[in-house]
Amino acid sequence: MLLQFIVGTLVSVINIGIHALVTVVAIAIARFAGLRPTGRPRLHLMGVMVATAAVLQIAHTLEVMVWAGAYGIVEAAAPGSDLVYFAFVNYTTLGYGDITPVREWRLIGPLTAMNGVLLFGWSAAILFEVLRKTLDYLGVTEVPRVK
Repeated sequence: MLLQFIVGTLVSVINIGIHALVTVVAIAIARFAGLRPTGRPRLHLMGVMVATAAVLQIAHTLEVMVWAGAYGIVEAAAPGSDLVYFAFVNYTTLGYGDITPVREWRLIGPLTAMNGVLLFGWSAAILFEVLRKTLDYLGVTEVPRVK
C-alpha cells in the first residue's frame, strides 16, 4: 500500500508542476490578449476566455497522459487495457468501472481522482480570475445580460 501512495504522490507532484507551468502560460496569454485595445468588448472577452480554457484543457490532457504512463510502468491494469481511457475515467472522477486496477494497485484510481479534482478546481479559479481581470480592464462593471 505504501508504494501506491508513493507513486500516486510522485505523479500528483509532477502534474501539479505541469499545472503550475501552464498557469503561468495561461495568465501570460490572458494578459497579452486581455490588455489589447478593442472596440468589441464582448467578442474580446469571449476570445480571452476560449484561449485560456483551451490552454487549461491541453494541460489536463497532458496530466492524464502522465497518469496513463505511470499506470503502464507499474502495470496497474490488466494487460491489454486502454490505459489512457482508464486514466481519463479516473482523473475526471467519471468512474465507469469497466476497467479496474489490478488488486495490488486498487488505490491508484482514487489517488488519480483526487489529483484531478484538485487540478480542475485550480483551473476553475484561473478561469474566474482571468474573467475578472479582463472585465476590469474592459471597464465592465457587470456582465451584460442576454435579451
